[in-house]
Amino acid sequence: FTYKTYLRRDYQNGMKNIRYLLLPLSILYRWVTWFYHLLYNKGILHSRRFRIPVISVGNLTTGGTGKTPHVEYLVRLLLRSEEGFFDRVATLSRGYGRATTGFILADEKSTAIEIGDEPRQMKQKFENIFVAVDENRVHGIDQLLTMVPGLNVVLLDDAFQHRRVKPGLSILLRDFQGVSRKHLMLPAGDLREPLSGAKRADIIIVTNSPKMLSPHERRRIKDILRPTEDQALLFSYVAYDDLIPALGSHEHIMANKTFYFEREYAILLITGIADPLPLKEYYGQNIGELIHMRFSDHHEFTMVDIQRIQKNFDNIANESKIILTTEKDAMRLAIPGVAKAFENLPIFYLPIKIRFQDDDGEKFNKQIIDYVTKN
Repeated sequence: FTYKTYLRRDYQNGMKNIRYLLLPLSILYRWVTWFYHLLYNKGILHSRRFRIPVISVGNLTTGGTGKTPHVEYLVRLLLRSEEGFFDRVATLSRGYGRATTGFILADEKSTAIEIGDEPRQMKQKFENIFVAVDENRVHGIDQLLTMVPGLNVVLLDDAFQHRRVKPGLSILLRDFQGVSRKHLMLPAGDLREPLSGAKRADIIIVTNSPKMLSPHERRRIKDILRPTEDQALLFSYVAYDDLIPALGSHEHIMANKTFYFEREYAILLITGIADPLPLKEYYGQNIGELIHMRFSDHHEFTMVDIQRIQKNFDNIANESKIILTTEKDAMRLAIPGVAKAFENLPIFYLPIKIRFQDDDGEKFNKQIIDYVTKN
């Protein structure tokens, strides 16, 4: 029993007490969201349908399920489809964390401050697609239809609770570890709406699953989620690509992750995402020393943060050391003032891609292509 253990237990007990205090608000929030969705389910409030395919990707909880990587998977699928005509693909999100409001159609110069970190990541990775942000999704789709003649499909990022738009295909993401957990409604917990909302989904994807998934685990998850006969239940996991210089100033430095893993480099990991645990576990299996600096989701880095990062990096005794971050965080580190302060540090990010278990990928691809083609 150590002092750190005592502090950890004290913190956990404090969080439990706070949650108990917030329970009345969670009960109120549950009834408000239930009534909100009831109004749409009964047709009292109306959802807008559009004349082109609209695919929504979302979740029931606050962050951590991998919405953006799954939207990226959809983009790659549509752009490389054997059908060959899905060349005008658009993504639309509210642009969480941006300092602007209203509709913005991103270009190559758009920053994370203007459009948010995830849309900037999308535009940087896929130059030929149309990336837009608008807190009003109906208005956003209308603007895209006006500005992009011949638009093939709109992908809505994080729009499962946005009932004003009626998507033609709705994809719900559930985290593998989170499926077995008990969830409370906001603000005491992380649920945005009651679990019964999952019935609106056409496809349920259990994300962040183990790379090797047994048939027993599949059945266990299926028994918990109880999908309807019309819902496809699929499983995906994360695959890691090679390192990429975060700020473009270290292209000359070796970016092969195996190089650093084999030579036992020390890694200072900087994360501003909802759930950094899978990333920590991945690095923990491959390196000897990992120092983690965790910030809140969508954190905007300040000069104070930069000084802390520099100090922690300098304090690492191992002379063989680098800084790693996530692709989303790299978008916020690329802001001019912040990027200038980091220009002399070897900082990289590790891109991720979505892979599906067994033949789930084939099933998913077929359902997506069939829907877009028919519509």
